[in-house]
Amino acid sequence: MRTITARNLQNIVKSSYCAYRYHFAEMATESTSDYKSASSVYDFTVKDGQGEDISLEKYRGKVLLVVNIASKCGLTKGNYAELTELSQKYADKDFKILSFPCNQFGSQMPEKDGEEMVCHLRDAKADVGDVFARVNVNGDDAAPLYKYLKHKQGGSLGNFIKWNFTKFLVDKNGVPVARYSPTTNPLDIVKDIDKLL
Repeated sequence: MRTITARNLQNIVKSSYCAYRYHFAEMATESTSDYKSASSVYDFTVKDGQGEDISLEKYRGKVLLVVNIASKCGLTKGNYAELTELSQKYADKDFKILSFPCNQFGSQMPEKDGEEMVCHLRDAKADVGDVFARVNVNGDDAAPLYKYLKHKQGGSLGNFIKWNFTKFLVDKNGVPVARYSPTTNPLDIVKDIDKLL
């Protein structure tokens, strides 16, 4: 019989924790892995910051602005402020911002999902709409929703997401109709949002 020392116990706990973290990260991916067959964003289910499934069907009939956000980017302050202004401007309209934290660009979104993310956004006074679990937006492990968005609205230098705060405008039928670069100010999209409302 093997004696369990404090060191052995620490290693067991550590490996169990790592397995749990890996499992949770796996769960943060979205449904509809065959993104090319999707007819709209409503075909996707994503994870909220607490790891719960959220069907994007709940946004049917709304104009959506989908954004990959980051906390430590040079574009953060201006985007947070203008996304907050958009949230307030359209609070009583059929419009919603869907924010997906992403740490793929210079590790500029170090905050973890859940309470840490909530506290960060509260401290930043950022009302950036509905905030979901952290995702990757590029590569083989990119979230299926982002694969779909890039497939429907390619970029000028390729379909990949260039940086934080790339924005996709989705119409009331759940179809992506426009893509905006990271340097496009959210308030510059107002006229396009108004056309869709």
